Amino acid sequence: MDKEKNNYDKLFSEIINAKHLVAFTGAGISTLAGIKDFRGKDGLYKQPNTEKMFDIDVFYRDPSVYYGMAKEFIYGLEDKRPAIVHTVLADLEKRGILKAVITQNIDLLHQKAGSKNVIEVHGSPSVHYCINCTYTETFEEAAKTAKTGAVPRCPKCGSPIKPAITFFGEALPQKAMIQAEIEASKADFMLVLGTTLLVYPAAALPAYTLRNGGKIAIVNNQPTQLDSYAEILFEDLEETFEKIDKKLKNL
Repeated sequence: MDKEKNNYDKLFSEIINAKHLVAFTGAGISTLAGIKDFRGKDGLYKQPNTEKMFDIDVFYRDPSVYYGMAKEFIYGLEDKRPAIVHTVLADLEKRGILKAVITQNIDLLHQKAGSKNVIEVHGSPSVHYCINCTYTETFEEAAKTAKTGAVPRCPKCGSPIKPAITFFGEALPQKAMIQAEIEASKADFMLVLGTTLLVYPAAALPAYTLRNGGKIAIVNNQPTQLDSYAEILFEDLEETFEKIDKKLKNL
């Protein structure tokens, strides 16, 4: 118990003393908010045919496959509230401690929690665009149709509208990846949270921190390939961030 306490103390000390603190987040932090992850034991990909949901070739052939499956998973997001990890990261940024959140998530919960510098390396549903012309619309506009399971269509040309989420078969957003690499390289301490570090190239980002002399802490309920490089390792995100939250409030 004392060793665990010392580790929490060490984690908090590293966080508040970091010159350039960055967080790298994955689906594990969103499961605390009631959103299914992809690869966990009850994950989205355990359900029939969900691998087709984010397949770009399938989308171009039949966008109703995506919109049918995304009705709740993506377009029910407005009913989801940020969890403890989201709110603590937003608080750390507000206090000037955290410089950036790099996220693999597409649920907009960091922004809902109040984080401003959020780098979405797998794209974002905040913008939807026509696959044939220059028309774009907001998440809220697209969601009105998508919530019914129907395919939103461009009012100019009638083509399907696609979210600016990176589907399998598409390149990651270049601007976001460059920003993420810069932040990861500058970080003297990176919090790696709720990710198994399996999906590349985003999973390589903590290595930028390590290569440039920074340290990483990993909080995830499954092992990762970088566990042996981590300065601090925890499994329970909720417990860890409740402790950080308590310490922050006592500053």
